[in-house]
Amino acid sequence: MDELANHIQTMFYITAGVATFLFILVVFVFQERPKLPPTQAQATARRIPPEEYSYTASILRLLRNKPFVLLIISYGLNVGCYYAIGTLLNRMIIEQYPGEEVNAGRIGLTIVIAGMVGSLICGVWLDRTKTYKQTTLAVYIMTLVGMIVYAATLKQGKLWVVFITAGSLGFFMTGYLPLGFEFAAELTYPESEGTSSGLLNCSAQVFGILFTICQGKIIDKFNTLAGNIFLCVFLLVGSIMTGLIKSDLRRQNANRLAKEEAEKRMLEQDYGATAQISSQPKTPPSQT
Repeated sequence: MDELANHIQTMFYITAGVATFLFILVVFVFQERPKLPPTQAQATARRIPPEEYSYTASILRLLRNKPFVLLIISYGLNVGCYYAIGTLLNRMIIEQYPGEEVNAGRIGLTIVIAGMVGSLICGVWLDRTKTYKQTTLAVYIMTLVGMIVYAATLKQGKLWVVFITAGSLGFFMTGYLPLGFEFAAELTYPESEGTSSGLLNCSAQVFGILFTICQGKIIDKFNTLAGNIFLCVFLLVGSIMTGLIKSDLRRQNANRLAKEEAEKRMLEQDYGATAQISSQPKTPPSQT
């Protein structure tokens, strides 16, 4: 216990040091905001005087946006399941594989690393294809499939299989995170992305607490398989809700209209310059 306490204390000191370093960077290095707005939503928000902007009114408008409300719930279900698995992972592994505390930690590390790769790949794919609903729905369904496979193979007695299934689950669960944020920004334009992201995070935290408590109680009363089936049911519900979201890509439409308007102005300027040149009197060849 003393050795464990020292290790935990060292871990917290390292975390505190990194957080302090980042705090110093934010205070002295980071700009308040970029000179040019990065998105059309930010450009629109900057044109609104601060005294006319209401955070409460913005939240109320978002909560009246039915596609975004569906996304809030489905996002919370997905990420809440991820939080529950991460919290109870050690307990689930030890129950099926006694004495494998070290490998339980390694499985958690595998989930995190696979999730980092998944986030990167899903983000790049979404940036290139702009298929927001299709990509989000596909990753959500793959998360459900990964959860079913993980639950089915956890009791097989082969730890290397758990590494693979848990890694696959982490790949899709964490890969869903950037998709949810970007899809929300599309559905809620021209509202601030910070407000929509905050609501998504709030939903994830609430469902994470509920799922962690409920799954723990189910494992206590029944077994690990029953607890994982509990999460599979809610992932199925989340997949259905994601399929019901209307793909209203407001930000993409605004960017397209802004691009067309800019091209139209450039054509008008070119036409005006050409007309001005052609209207000038020509010099006779003899004078030349």
